[in-house]
Amino acid sequence: MEDSKEKIILNVGGVRYETYSSTLRTFPGTKLCSLTEPHAPSIYDYNPTTKEFFFDRSAEIFSYVLNYYRTKHLHCPMDTCRSVLEEELAFWEINETQLASCCWLKLNNKEVQPEEFHIWDENDQADDQCLIVQTERMDFSWRTRWQPKIWSIFEKPFSSFSAKCLAVVSLLFIIGIVIIFCEETKAQFEFFTANFTFVGHSEVAHNYHEPYYHQAAYLLHLELFCVLWFTFEFSVRFCVCPDKKKFFQNPLNMVDFLSLFPVYIELFVDGQIQKMPSLGLWLGFIRIVYLLKLLKISKLIETPLILRVLSYTLKSILREICILLMILAFETLFFGSLFFYGELLCSNPSYTGELHFTDIFVCFWWALITLTTVGYGDIIPLTSVGQVTAALAAVFGMLTIIIPIPIFLVKFKNYYAIAVFKQKLKRCKNY
Repeated sequence: MEDSKEKIILNVGGVRYETYSSTLRTFPGTKLCSLTEPHAPSIYDYNPTTKEFFFDRSAEIFSYVLNYYRTKHLHCPMDTCRSVLEEELAFWEINETQLASCCWLKLNNKEVQPEEFHIWDENDQADDQCLIVQTERMDFSWRTRWQPKIWSIFEKPFSSFSAKCLAVVSLLFIIGIVIIFCEETKAQFEFFTANFTFVGHSEVAHNYHEPYYHQAAYLLHLELFCVLWFTFEFSVRFCVCPDKKKFFQNPLNMVDFLSLFPVYIELFVDGQIQKMPSLGLWLGFIRIVYLLKLLKISKLIETPLILRVLSYTLKSILREICILLMILAFETLFFGSLFFYGELLCSNPSYTGELHFTDIFVCFWWALITLTTVGYGDIIPLTSVGQVTAALAAVFGMLTIIIPIPIFLVKFKNYYAIAVFKQKLKRCKNY
């Protein structure tokens, strides 16, 4: 009790402060904490008459430092220079990463909502929190004990040695099915070019050679073997996932789910594919989802910070992107219609057959390609009105695309600075 009531007087820049010794011991290893030690008067500038320690430092910032010892929340004056604050905190042996998020945002002139400052930690701990909640709610059954372990093995490749082995096996299956997909497309192309000719939207068979089709049968069996593994993996992950709703909201999980269907459908309607070759083409088209499974490789490596910030930045400006797309759609309809009627009204009747478009929808295609400054050259203006319309469309297209770029860059810069600061803070805490 006597120790907790012991007081220490500090004179900082001519301003006297009086506090308890127990307050200064809140953060061991700092300069203020060392003032409570018995040999402190012999180390620092101590006046035995007034019984106070003198420091020729900023009194304004020290009031916030002393309040940090009282409340464990470090704030700073709004008009403080960053370098001055860093110098003062370094003198008092306080890490700048302890600064509260609200003051850090003001100090760095970041136009970000304070709740967004903690988004990185919340995203990292979301799945773990779901498992903790489920464990607290359920009794200690076999499923409750093993669910977190199985989920970590399948979802966190670096959590254990078995998780690493499973991730490598899954990666080999993904690479294998991509190779099988490429080989199947080659065999399918040879089959269709050798047996069918497309006239309009219908198929005309000629020289039907079944060997071209049956040579891919072994590929189908290999594909089935890979899909059986994906079915097992998906089923286990779905059964042990903490949140079923969030599980299907993940795009990669939806890719895994859709990739299970093509081979099963082909096995079910195998006899109909030879009669309806277009069905085989559609199944081949659906198999493109196999390529999207390569995105799961990102789980085997630590996603670079800049990519995570880029993803969050795109989410934060989704509203602006929608507005941009609406403006682009309006410009497409306006310039497409203007080009259509301009070419028809101002063209020489004797040269109407030379127009490169057949209806207004083709003009909409031309307008979109011109606005995005791609310009394939398949449709060109033949009249002065059409050329002026094309020039205006190109200029407005560049303005529409260029103007939002600074907004994106400012957002990205702010989020990246916050993410770097949070990582620095995490490293300091771990240290």
